[in-house]
Amino acid sequence: MFVTKYFVDDICMSNKPTDAELKVLQILWKDGPQTVRFVNDCLNVSKKVGYTTTLKIMQIMLEKNMLKRRSEGRTHVYAPVEEQEETQKLLIKRMVDTAFNGSASRLVMQALGNYKASPEELKEIKDLISKMEEDE
Repeated sequence: MFVTKYFVDDICMSNKPTDAELKVLQILWKDGPQTVRFVNDCLNVSKKVGYTTTLKIMQIMLEKNMLKRRSEGRTHVYAPVEEQEETQKLLIKRMVDTAFNGSASRLVMQALGNYKASPEELKEIKDLISKMEEDE
């Protein structure tokens, strides 16, 4: 069981997005299915990125099954395969397992210790804790 669990986790994590891929995914999650041109224009707002670079990243993501593509005439429209929440769960699980030795509380303490949470965020965290305690 031990070997199988970690082998399956490693297969799932083999498609862990790179930083560049995460930027593409964030655009597609926010704006819905889009062309390479649209994604490239969005990326260029913060940093100059060539069209062919964006195209190559998105082609690699298609091969890694992170994106799906449909044709609209001569244009290809790309969309994420996974919902944003699923990818976030996968990344958090990997981070908790590897960087925090499986301790979710260490992750939360580190995050709250290094970043100032807004009053709204603190309320959300308190509400979540209360709900989790009620569900026990």
